[in-house]
Amino acid sequence: MKPLVLFAVAGVVGYVVDAGVLLALAAFADPYLGRIASFCAAVLTTWLINRRLAFRNAASGVRKRTEFLRYFATSAGGGAVNLAIYSLLVYVFDLGRIWLPAAVAAGSLAGMLVNFSLSKRFVFIARNPQESQPGP
Repeated sequence: MKPLVLFAVAGVVGYVVDAGVLLALAAFADPYLGRIASFCAAVLTTWLINRRLAFRNAASGVRKRTEFLRYFATSAGGGAVNLAIYSLLVYVFDLGRIWLPAAVAAGSLAGMLVNFSLSKRFVFIARNPQESQPGP
């Protein structure tokens, strides 16, 4: 499968983790603090999946910890878009607990392409330059 499709699959799993952690924390934390924690859990999940699937033919050439920190830093770009849309929806529509996953989904979709581009360029560098080129 193409890396973008696999990246999207990781994103779906990340969404489930994100929404699940958020709902678990919703009884104890406000929707903004809970969202920060759930976002961090989703980033860790998607990094683990993406390094095994979407970017399995790419090597960062650094330790896993360093690679994760780079991934987390690049995810901040898409994460900023993601969290801004989530926060706007929660604030404007005064969403209750049951609607929080919908706001997570809207934010996640908005940030996905930003994260893919940054991850491909700054985290997972192809071993062979031809591997990073789109196929026919």
